[in-house]
Amino acid sequence: MRRTKLIPEVNAGSMADIAFLLLIFFLITAAIPKDKGINRKLPNKCPKGVDCSAPIPDRNILAISINANSEIMIDKDLVKLTDVKLLVKRFIDNNGDKSCNYCKGEKLQTLSDNPQKAVVSLQTDRNTSYSQFIEVQDELTKAYYEVRKDYSKAIFNKEPEDLTKEEMQKVKKAYPFILSEAETR
Repeated sequence: MRRTKLIPEVNAGSMADIAFLLLIFFLITAAIPKDKGINRKLPNKCPKGVDCSAPIPDRNILAISINANSEIMIDKDLVKLTDVKLLVKRFIDNNGDKSCNYCKGEKLQTLSDNPQKAVVSLQTDRNTSYSQFIEVQDELTKAYYEVRKDYSKAIFNKEPEDLTKEEMQKVKKAYPFILSEAETR
């Protein structure tokens, strides 16, 4: 009698279905990160017939630079990261009359003409650490948030989150976040 070895066959018909179900399962359960980045609004295009290249007086520019060693300088003075917020608040919040809420009675010559004309210029070196750049950006954002918060409390007697859309527009108009970024080298 002749014996033949039969090799059992594997039914692979449902393998494609299983692979497809596994793929769907992993796509649904996997967390896909959504990087938000830094929330900044680009300036509008210059309207025709308007000179948008008018020079800004030095008094209205707060020059912040971060060098290759990630050291922060504001108007050529070396400062700590923890001082950036207060210095920016002093620069922008002068009520248009050279006095400020954050100056503790002192009148500084380094204040902008008024908050609508205050420009923060941030310059970085090519070798500035990314983390230092982000930390300075965070301090700038905190400074503007705090002056806007104080303004909304003083004018509308509300927290910024409780403002209507129109009220928030008035706050942003009173304290526009004007930031100029550039690489020094």
